[in-house]
Amino acid sequence: MLSIRLYTLLGLAMLISGCSSVYYDTMEKVGIHKRDIMVDRVESARDAQAEAQEQFQSALDQFASVINLEESDLKRAYDSLNHEFEASEAAAAEVTERISKVESVAEDLFEEWQEELDLYENKSLKATSARKLKQTKQRYQTMLSSMKKAERSMQPVINTFRDNVLFLKHNLNAQAIGSLRGEFGNLKADINNLINRMNQSIKQSDEFIRGMQSS
Repeated sequence: MLSIRLYTLLGLAMLISGCSSVYYDTMEKVGIHKRDIMVDRVESARDAQAEAQEQFQSALDQFASVINLEESDLKRAYDSLNHEFEASEAAAAEVTERISKVESVAEDLFEEWQEELDLYENKSLKATSARKLKQTKQRYQTMLSSMKKAERSMQPVINTFRDNVLFLKHNLNAQAIGSLRGEFGNLKADINNLINRMNQSIKQSDEFIRGMQSS
């Protein structure tokens, strides 16, 4: 993982220049190349998904406790559930942002790699490098597809949470709680599905990282 000091330095360079090439040039001067940045960002995206898993599970647990509260506890129930909803929404946004950063550096890395193939004089070395590029792209696409699938599965869960939080807010009464009980089964299934997809995405990320590090 890249050091906080380097990230701070490079972040300042980005703010001053507004150009990603300055970021990459600065990184290379300290021996950190696009492939290293890519691995770091994949790790960050993987970690964000793991954190989102925990947050969605926490929100589901809170939902389960809310539907069993007495009427006198409804205001507290709403506050607790709304807090979990906002935290889940933030976790989902963080996953999306980190996946976007992975895509950004991957695009730059593969573009540079493709351009540099034309610099080879040795045809055998060029063919080997081109083959590695193709293999890396394939591993990346497999991982990215899994990440995107997990990302897409977050939104239905967020939407369901939002609907139920709003319903509870607008109907702070025992009848509202009764209606929420009917939603719990669907929400639980959605979150379990989301967690399974994120597990698959995290597994693909780990495999991609190992492949990049070994090559």
